[in-house]
Parts: sequence; C-alpha cells; structure tokens
Amino acid sequence: MLDLVIRGGTLVDGTGAPGRRADVGVRDGRIVAIGEITEDAAETVDADGMVVCPGFVDPHTHYDAQLFWDPRATPSNLHGVTSIVAGNCGFTLAPVHPQDVDYLARMMQKVEGMPLAALEQGVPWNWTTYAEYLDRLDGNLAVNAAFLVGHCAIRRHVMGEDATKGEATEEQLARMEALLHEAIEAGGLGFSTTLARSHSDGAGDPVASRWASTEEVLRLCEAVAQHEGTTLEFASDGSLDGFDEADIDLMTQMSLRGQRPLNWNVLTPNSAERDRFDNQLRAMERVADAGAKVVGLTMPIIVGMNMSFLNYCALNMLPDWGDVLGLPVPERIEKLKDPAVRAMLKERAASPDAGVFSRLTGWDTYIIGDTFSEANDGLKWRRVNEIAAERGDDDPFDTLLDVVIADGLRTVLWPSPTDSDDESWAMRAESWEHPGIMIGGSDAGAHLDRMCGAPYTTKWLGDSIRGRKLTTMERAIQQLSDVPAQLFGLRDRGRLVEGYHADIVVFDPETVDAGEVYLRADLPGDEKRLYADAIGVHRVFVNGVATVVDGEAVEALPGIVLRSGRDTRTVTPAGT
Repeated sequence: MLDLVIRGGTLVDGTGAPGRRADVGVRDGRIVAIGEITEDAAETVDADGMVVCPGFVDPHTHYDAQLFWDPRATPSNLHGVTSIVAGNCGFTLAPVHPQDVDYLARMMQKVEGMPLAALEQGVPWNWTTYAEYLDRLDGNLAVNAAFLVGHCAIRRHVMGEDATKGEATEEQLARMEALLHEAIEAGGLGFSTTLARSHSDGAGDPVASRWASTEEVLRLCEAVAQHEGTTLEFASDGSLDGFDEADIDLMTQMSLRGQRPLNWNVLTPNSAERDRFDNQLRAMERVADAGAKVVGLTMPIIVGMNMSFLNYCALNMLPDWGDVLGLPVPERIEKLKDPAVRAMLKERAASPDAGVFSRLTGWDTYIIGDTFSEANDGLKWRRVNEIAAERGDDDPFDTLLDVVIADGLRTVLWPSPTDSDDESWAMRAESWEHPGIMIGGSDAGAHLDRMCGAPYTTKWLGDSIRGRKLTTMERAIQQLSDVPAQLFGLRDRGRLVEGYHADIVVFDPETVDAGEVYLRADLPGDEKRLYADAIGVHRVFVNGVATVVDGEAVEALPGIVLRSGRDTRTVTPAGT
C-alpha cells in the first residue's frame, strides 16, 4: 500500500516539459510511481483541476534565527517552499563564543533587520560550535534547510574584537580555515561572505568580512573545495553599482580556487539603468569564459518595502543620506527642515552615485502608511502628490518631509517602484533566460518589518499564468525548483520523478497568487513583521508529509537539515 497518492492532477515535473495528466504515488517519503495508479493508499488527494509540481527551493534566505521560534519558516512554507538555503551574505549565528552573542545579535539586527527582542527572546543561543547549531535545528523543521557558514561569525570567533580592526595574521587565518573545515564536516553547505559597503555591524563599523584580505577570502574558498557537495555565496557592491575589473577577477578566482559555483545577490533590472544591467550580465559571461561559474540571483517580482526616516533602511544607502539620517533624532529633524539640506538630499538621490537605490526616488508616488500625529490624520494610504496638490506645494519631496517631521520621523512610507515599466519587465524576462542568472533573492527571514519577499513563488506563478505571461508556467516551475536544486547539488530534489524525495506542491492555476502584504505582531517580544498569505495553494508536502493543507500550516515537522555531502552532491564550475 502507498502512503499517499495524488490523483488526477496536471503533473509539471520541474524539467520544463509540458504538463501532463498523471497520478503521483508516495511511499516512505519518496516518489515511487507516476502515471495511472490503481494501488490503494493510506491517504488520497484529489488534484482534479490542480497542478502538481515539485516543491520550491528558495536559494537566499535568512531564516537562521526565525526557525527557532517558527520551525515552519512562515510564510515561505505557505507559498510552496519546501527547501531553503540560509546563512547567506556571510552572516550566521554560529560558531559563537558566549561573550560574542550580543555582538552577533546586534549585527543581525543592523544588517538583516531582525528585531533585537526577537533575537534575544526567541533564539536559545545554547551552542558554541557550528555542529551544535545544526543539531539544535535538526528534527524540529517543517522545511528542508541548508546552511552556509558565514565569514563574519568565523572571523569573530577567531579574532574577537580584532575582527573589525584589520587583516588576520597567518596564524589567525589558519584557525579560520580549520574552523570552516569543522563546520562543513558537520554539514555546512559551504562558505558565504560579504564585501558590500552597506553591511555594517551594530556599532556602525564595517562587518568583519569587509576587513579581510583578498587572500583570506580565497583561502577560505579553497577550503570549501576539499568537501563534497559544497558551494559559495557572495555579496558585493557590484550588485549595486555594476562590476568593475577587480570584482570580476575576485569572483572568478573565488569560483576557481573553490572549484564550486558562486552565487551573488541580487540583480535588479531597471530600464533607467540599462548599462548596469548589461554590465552585470557581461560579467557573468566573462567569468564563464575563464572557466568559473558565477550566478546572479534576481527576483521575478517587485518586492514592496516600506521606509522610515526614523529607523535604518534603504534610504540610508542613498549617497550622503546616511550622514543625515544617522544623526540623533532632534538634530536629524533640524537638518531635514533646512531647505539647503533638502536640496542636497534630493540631488544626491537622483545622482548616478545612487546606483540601484535610485528606484527609491519617485517621491511624488510614495504612499503614506501609518501616521502618528494629529497633523497627519487622514493621510494614511494617500499618495504624496495628492497631498502636495492639496497643500499647494510645488515640490512633493518637501511635502513628504513635512509629513515625516510632523510625526517625529515615525511615518511609515511605501515607495511606489520606478522600475515597473514595460521595458524593465522585458529586461527581467531577458535575465530569466540568461545562463548566469537564477531566480531568488527573497531575503525571507530578514528585514521583517520592511519587506516581504517570501511570497515571490506564488506571485510569479500567478503572473506567469494570468498576468504578464512573460514566461510559461512550466518554465517558471523549473526555475523555482529544479534550477536551484541543480546549482546546490541537492540530491533527489527539485523534480517529480520516481525515486526522488516527495517534496510536492498542489495548487490551483486559476487562483494561485500571493495575498496583500500586511503587518502582524507574532514575533518574540511582541515585535511585528510583514506577512502575506498564499492563495490557491491546496497542499504542500515535505518528504511525503503534508505541511500545508488548504493554505494553512499543519503541525507536522518532517523537514531535515540538508547536510553537505550526505544530502548534496558536488557541482563544479563546469556543472558536473
């Protein structure tokens, strides 16, 4: 007898092949039959009118902390994600000395927008080694989860406070190599690092990996090459500005010295910056010509995010804005009242130096969210240009700042994207088919009150089937499942074929989508996060066990920690 049979659905197997009518039979967590199945089963799911496809793989998350208070990785699980990769951008919670817990927590608060109260109250911090960290999660997951080993934690563990003061000695580097070997032997998926200028720790200093020499980075990549089923991940300024010769050479050498693919986050197509987009695609081609493999992640949707002049956010990344927004609040307000400062901020935001953050400059189309003063009563969900017209203001940027100042900078702002034009969407579709680009970059588990990237899977499927239709449903499913599974070498995952693990999504193609993003207070410490429900997701199975039924998570926790070598095979730059 089968444990499960899914009958009558349209099977889209993840290979890109056209969908076909087929039943799927599961036993002991594996797919054992596909076709017309007559064998009895302990559980039968009627999938008539539904699509049955592989579970989705999210290649770039920061669920490292959230999984301790939320082992279901919500809301990603509701949107069909069955496997995640965490530990990206050089940021992990292990290894860690007890005296460094506060430093790591405050770093994660700053760089990844995780509320400090949630990190302090929701994470047990009862480990020192990377192996102990993985063991705390194993057996308590509703998704399969792989974890990269973060450069910042390794450096801090070896160098202490000196990790953010300068380069490592040869002895310290040797200890970092040994620590990385130990972490990967315990199951770490590989090595992640960041050199991005936007990554600063809780004290405002560059994070530890930004102090590393090029040789340190490459030596740690070489350590990865000595282990089966490993990979590399990198965050750099090239994702914001475009890649220069030094970036291209570094990425090439990281892949070649590590003998593994390297992925970076994130490509953001924008018709206003076609040169940057072309530069990034050419960079992927140049590293391939050198025998390396570097893959950029890109999101297939526009992820809405909110901003605030009170708390650290993407606005701080605009050129010269950080100097103003980093001032104490009373001084900040006085600066924002100054017409000369306003003119400077507006000019610098529109300058070429803004790079990818120039998409934030549509001041007139900003939507006012929550407000906190009597002066701003009635402004919620209104566009700034409408408010400016009512007030007779010539410049909507001035109106925006006046609203913010009236709230003591607490106003929640929702920028309308400046990159939703037809040409930008055509560029996105172009990138999806480029061999150096892969779908991903949700940042799920991070920036919890600022953005909500987790629903990209269902939102893109809905757009592919009923919206812009810039790709086929079959190709979208392949890019959400098999493509990342292949890059990371996930054993027997990413496709619906006999012998593979039964990570399966059953959804209604007529309705599949993501709901509206809303704020909910369900984090430890009564902290809030942005959230979106799934629409049209009938069932999600992880290792053959239902984790989502009719859009709601159930109690089962059948996920595993995906450990390198055991659960992954080696993928080289040549793809073998």
